[in-house]
Parts: sequence; structure tokens; C-alpha cells
Amino acid sequence: MFLIDKNINRLSKIAERSFSKLGFKEKENLQEWIANNPIFFNEELLVIQKEFCGFDETQERLDLLASDKMGDVVVIENKLDDSGRDVMWQALKYASYCASLSKAQIKNIYQQYLDKNGVEEDAETNISDFIEVSDFKEITLNKSQRIIMVAGNFRKEVTSTVLWLLNNYKLRTGLLIYRLTRIFMILS
Repeated sequence: MFLIDKNINRLSKIAERSFSKLGFKEKENLQEWIANNPIFFNEELLVIQKEFCGFDETQERLDLLASDKMGDVVVIENKLDDSGRDVMWQALKYASYCASLSKAQIKNIYQQYLDKNGVEEDAETNISDFIEVSDFKEITLNKSQRIIMVAGNFRKEVTSTVLWLLNNYKLRTGLLIYRLTRIFMILS
């Protein structure tokens, strides 16, 4: 990691530190950064819920639930620093749970999210506007599910499994791994 000093036009190497060592938290910081700016993934996503736990017969919670421009569900699983060994299994479970969500359920989940956050907007209208279809009745939601995993470092167990799934099951770029890379600090 480097510190950029614009005044003297120089880079200085500084010690790399994890987000947790800097005092950042997974839920309070990383999740909020992504929820408030999902363009982080270089695509438009509509975040429809945080800490979603509406699965039958389980109290598990996925970090972020979103929709892409095609109306497909996107499960976003965040790990602040290290992915751990089981994040792939965790994300696959969440995607399988979400596969059964109906259009009405997705709309209701999003409306609850808007209401909880004090946003006086209509989920049906927002989804229609986001997907760029004027009539909500014409929209198909959740034809397929995708997984995005975020971590500072991914273990071999995770990357190997993702590559195996992509190569053997021809998933449509359904599993994307974003690594939180080195940060340049700029002095003004």
C-alpha cells in the first residue's frame, strides 16, 4: 500500500493493514458501503434488502439481496478481511433459498426495506423504473440467481470451488469474486 503526497509528487510505501485492524466492521461499514453504492461492482444493482432472513425453517441471514437489470436475484456475501473456508457453501445455500422467491415476495421484501429505511417510495414503481419496464405486471423477476462474494482475501478452498463450478457447470458468470485491493491514500 502506498501513500500519495500530491504536494511533493511522491509515493511512500506504508504497511498494509486489514480493515479490521483499522477498526472497520463487516456489517456496519463494508455492508453499508456496498448497499449505498452498489456500482462498486461495475454494474447497476438495486439493493432490495440487508440482512435478509426470510427463509422458511431457518434463521440464516444473507448480507445483501439485490436485483440486476434483468430482474435476476443477486446474493451478495461480504467478508471483511478473510473469506474463511465456508463462504462458498454459505453463498450457495442463500442462492438456493432465494430461488423460490416469487415476484410478489421480492416486491414485498423491497417495500419492507424502503419502509424500514424511511424511504417513502413504492417498491413496484422503483423496480419497474430500475428494470426500465413501465408496467410491473410485464416484469419477470428471479429467473435465475447470481452470487457475488466480497472479501479482502479468498482462500484456496473458495477460489478452487468457484473455478470448478464455473468450468464444470457452465454457470453464466454467476459467481463473481471481488477482492478488496490495495488502497491508495491521497494527501491533498
